[in-house]
Amino acid sequence: MNLLPQNDYYKKILKLALPAIAGLSTQMVVSLVDTAMVGRLEEATYALAAMGIGVLATWALVSFFSSLATGTHVLVARKYGEKDFNACSSALINSILIAITVGTLVALLSVLAAHPAADFFAADKTVGKYAGDFIFYRFLGIPFFLISVSFRGFFFGINKTKIFMFSGVLTNLLNILFNYMFIYGKFGAQEMGVAGSGLGSTFATAFDALFYCVVILLPSYRKQYRIFKNFRLNFNIIKTIYKISLPVSFQNVFILIGFLSFVGITGLIGTTEQAATQAVISTLFISFLPCFGFGIAVQTLVGNNIGSGKYNLAKIYGFETAKVATYYTLTLGFIFFLIPQYVLLILTNNQSIIEVAKPILRIAGFAQIFYASGVALANGLQAAGKTFFVMMAEVITNLLIFVPLAYLFGVYLKMGLVWAWLALPVYIIIYTFIIFYKFRFDVWKD
Repeated sequence: MNLLPQNDYYKKILKLALPAIAGLSTQMVVSLVDTAMVGRLEEATYALAAMGIGVLATWALVSFFSSLATGTHVLVARKYGEKDFNACSSALINSILIAITVGTLVALLSVLAAHPAADFFAADKTVGKYAGDFIFYRFLGIPFFLISVSFRGFFFGINKTKIFMFSGVLTNLLNILFNYMFIYGKFGAQEMGVAGSGLGSTFATAFDALFYCVVILLPSYRKQYRIFKNFRLNFNIIKTIYKISLPVSFQNVFILIGFLSFVGITGLIGTTEQAATQAVISTLFISFLPCFGFGIAVQTLVGNNIGSGKYNLAKIYGFETAKVATYYTLTLGFIFFLIPQYVLLILTNNQSIIEVAKPILRIAGFAQIFYASGVALANGLQAAGKTFFVMMAEVITNLLIFVPLAYLFGVYLKMGLVWAWLALPVYIIIYTFIIFYKFRFDVWKD
């Protein structure tokens, strides 16, 4: 049965999850700080609304290709469970080759579409201009981002989540510095406003890629994984990464297109309502990013144990991780519900935005409690190769339930922002139930 004392499960889960959460939390801090900087610009309402569109549009594109980390992670985790270190390094090399090729092409095409895409999703011309500037500068960093993503998948798979933590702390501290420089025009830089946030993030992303290149050349990794000796193109590995990653790519895009559409729907209700929505979405990073840290732990543990043939133990780790993650989101749910105004003060001092955002933050706080289990078990299914099922669950619940309900309540029936946001818990609860059922009853043995 491969059973262990429950405390041993938690120790292994937290050993992997906590460094990943720390690394992801630095991204959360940067998101909050960036939003706070932009929220204090002279035209805060337009700037926050533009940043909401810019961030979600950027994440829609980045998330499509960041699934490269999932494909690399799952493949490396399984090979690490088999103790095949040469195969681990081969997966990394081929993942990086994909990142360089695809990242460069996508960056060139994306900068051309930045302003047209922003104008399409913005109901206001000023919001569209600001959002387009942000997207243009942020998309320049995509090649560096994808190289970092390949390295992340490798280090996650070999149980070295602390490398990601160190990278996250250093890179995101630089991100805050660069954004401060370019948003406000400090230290000799030109004042760029919202666009400066995008440019600062691109500079920080380039540093992140450089950091990983230095770490992988350390003797401990270079010798064990024989990085240079395995430096060759392998189409079988590329095909495997592609097969795992592509459904995750579409899933990520569906999530973000869904939320981008949701932000657009709130813009039809009003510009202040759209700015309040962006503030709440930024606040939800407090919950969502650490949940992704638990998801990283699940993918590693499930992948390692599947590679070792321990299928029952792989499922146990999935359920135990879901429990731990839910304890976390439950605690935050109480905070969001009881003192939403103080949480929102982190992001903006605009009282009009805060008053509109308070009730919807309470709704979001309730919904995210259920999100933890959904994320953890979905990552477990991905590690087991069920990426297409997870993608379809997202399509059904996000694009076919969440977005239409939000439009129906908020715009068509003219019931306002609060009713539009009530579609969120409906979406998350249904999604989590579908994922739980599949994880619980699916048979993984070959």
